[in-house]
Amino acid sequence: MKALIQRVKRASVTVDGEVISKIGAGMLVLLGVEKGDSSENADKLADKLAKLRIFEDENEKMNLSILDTKGEMLVVSQFTLCGDCKKGTRPSFDKAAEPQIANELYEYFVSRLVNVHNIPCQTGKFAAMMDVELINDGPVTFMVEK
Repeated sequence: MKALIQRVKRASVTVDGEVISKIGAGMLVLLGVEKGDSSENADKLADKLAKLRIFEDENEKMNLSILDTKGEMLVVSQFTLCGDCKKGTRPSFDKAAEPQIANELYEYFVSRLVNVHNIPCQTGKFAAMMDVELINDGPVTFMVEK
């Protein structure tokens, strides 16, 4: 399981011209689910992101987590994170989980953030063409894998 995370001032998801989700300050999470991933991977990744200290304290040091700042998360499923670009010029998506399994783990991941960590979460629309808009704060971007 992979997450490309960005600290944001705000972010939103639009599908078919309609804004379906938006957040203020917090974290945009682009989530890739790979074959072999399980609820254990989702638990570890959700717990890591909840506690990851990427927000600045009063001394402008990255010492605060999203829990400390009471920020929001926008979680968007993104199977292209599982793409392999090592060979040739066309990515291979052989490592990506099957859609049904990926959606179940995506929803499980979000429920872990909400129900265990009490983080306000918005989501994209699984398997839809989405326009994701964000204002990256920093910019601050990390790849986290579990």
